[in-house]
Formats: sequence, structure tokens, C-alpha cells
Amino acid sequence: MTRVAIIAALPAELRPLVRGWEHESRRGVKLWRRRQGESVWLAACAGIGAEAARRALAEVEAEGWVSAIYSVGWAGSLQPWLGAGRVYGVAGVIDARSGERFAAAGDSGACWLVTSARVADQADKRRLAAIPGAGLVDMEAAPLARRAAELGVPFHGIKGVSDGPADLLPDFNVFIAADGRFASLRFGLFAALRPWHWGALLRLGINGRRAARGFPAALGRTWEEPDA
Repeated sequence: MTRVAIIAALPAELRPLVRGWEHESRRGVKLWRRRQGESVWLAACAGIGAEAARRALAEVEAEGWVSAIYSVGWAGSLQPWLGAGRVYGVAGVIDARSGERFAAAGDSGACWLVTSARVADQADKRRLAAIPGAGLVDMEAAPLARRAAELGVPFHGIKGVSDGPADLLPDFNVFIAADGRFASLRFGLFAALRPWHWGALLRLGINGRRAARGFPAALGRTWEEPDA
């Protein structure tokens, strides 16, 4: 029997994947389950950032052991050849704080994903792009990859590009609470009063929705691999 944990930050990242799955919420974590034969897939999200990712995975682990861990969701591109709206598997994860590297299972992808403690702006992306092998940036994958290494189970990163290395976006960091919740209403008011951001935010939304639609196929390919 396999029990696969799929961890994202936001429900919108998982929506195309978990359509029709069993759903519940508990202790601030949204959970979805799909059972098929001897396999159980559990998807969870608890908010943005490393601590929220740890909480989401802990809620999955509270139901029992896991045989593989996936980090799924949106990421910023650090390299122009990683196109917006597309989905990529990653070779592994780099913790930007510690410099630790965690390889993904199998032949997962060509680029490395950097996990940052904040939403990366243009300057952050230029700095992170200089890390050897770095191609994408997120805020959740490193603690998941570290936990997979502790458990001795395969880790996979499946990321959809929501924004490019040169995209000029608002500072999202001020709208993210300590527990990872995003202040959507406050951000909506902020954005409504600043029309110069509308074009970039529209592209961000389009890219994010397009990428999320690609997650089911991308995960399906790795589920077919022997080590997943």
C-alpha cells in the first residue's frame, strides 16, 4: 500500500488536481483524499511559507505513515528559459537560509528549486539565480524535502511558473500573516487603488491558473515511476 502526501500552499494550486476527492478541514489545514486500490493520496494546504508547509504535512502524517512526499504549487522563475504558465519537475531543493540541498527522487527535472523565506522580488531573483543550478523559487519545498530525507521516503517537486525573473509585482510579503494566511481582502483593496499593477497581476493570475491545470498530468507521470 502507498500513502502519498501532496503539500501545497493554497487551495487554488490544488483545485484542478483534487476535483472530486473527499474533503475536510481541521486545525487550520485543508485536506483532500483519494483512495484507489491499495493507494491513498492525501493533499493538504495550510498557507504560505515553510511553517505552514510543515503544519500541512504534520496533519497528513497524523493519519499514518507516508511513502512519498510531493511539494506542488506555484513558483517564480529565476531563468528566462523557464517559461511562465508551464509546469516543471525539479532536480531538488536548495534551502536559501542554510544552503542545504535535497535531491529529488529519480530523474525528476533539470533545474533546482530554491526555497526562500520571503516572496522574491526582482533583486531577490537576481541574487538567487546566481546559485549554481537554481531555476525556480518558492517558499515551502525545503522543509518538505528535509522531512522526506528524515523519513527515508522519495521527495518530488512539481512547480508551475507564475511569474518570470523580470516581472515587477507588488510586495506580497506585507499581506502574509505569521501563520501563512494571505490577507486577500486587504490585498484586493490595495490592488484596486493601484491600476499600474493591474497588468502584471492579470498575467500572474492567468499564468497561475494555466500552471495549476498542468499539475494533474505532471503528478500522474511521477506516480507511474517505481520509486514514487
